[in-house]
Amino acid sequence: ISIDTKAGTASVDFTGSSKQQDSNFNAPAAITRAVVLYVFRCLIDNDIPLNAGCMRPITLIIPDGSMLKPEYPAAVVAGNVEVSQAIANALFGALGVLGSTQGTMNNLTFGNDQHQYYETICSGAAAGPDFDGANAVHTHMTNSRLTDPEILESRFPVLLKEFEIVRDSGGKGRHCAGDGVRRKIQFQQAMHCAILSGHRKVAPFGSKGGADGRPGKNWIESPGKTDLDLGGCGAADVEPGDSIIIKTPTGGGFGNPVS
Repeated sequence: ISIDTKAGTASVDFTGSSKQQDSNFNAPAAITRAVVLYVFRCLIDNDIPLNAGCMRPITLIIPDGSMLKPEYPAAVVAGNVEVSQAIANALFGALGVLGSTQGTMNNLTFGNDQHQYYETICSGAAAGPDFDGANAVHTHMTNSRLTDPEILESRFPVLLKEFEIVRDSGGKGRHCAGDGVRRKIQFQQAMHCAILSGHRKVAPFGSKGGADGRPGKNWIESPGKTDLDLGGCGAADVEPGDSIIIKTPTGGGFGNPVS
């Protein structure tokens, strides 16, 4: 990111980004552009109207055929829900104004012939130069709410067994990222369950000397059986009594810890 303070312009250059993926982790150029707009609007301490003029001072360079500007027939279902989060973290990190968040939306789906359900799962907010991140909130592109437990259990054949903040899990630094969560849903009917998520192997990065956060984990618990690790993206057929557990990743800390 290059900023010309005199001219009031900026250049955001994604040259060097990976080529488009064989998976669905590709973001259409419109998504990449939207994230750049979101980040720069966050930096402006004024209530400005949202219109095309917001991007006029910004030169955006996105390589053709990259995962941020893929070509047909690239799959892009994870572009808005996953790649967008990574772009936001990268831009805030490059600008040095905000630590990383969990970098994923933890997209959980389950269903059968009678029921279908989709949710995204929160984690901690990013830390910044003079503040810690909040615990267990949606951040950046997700900005959504979870279904109330009473509604979830009354409309779907599931039980919400656990939904808790994992204390002290946010990345450490002069200011710490918010803590993540653990969510456990038990199925009362046979269903197909799937998770689309990121940062299950690589922890979200720390900024300005802050420590990295923690990777997440997704797994199925079945009575009398060995737990099934779903990895970052996986699916499984579940039976009554089985449970899926999602432990969300956490963002990195901001700044060197105070000695």
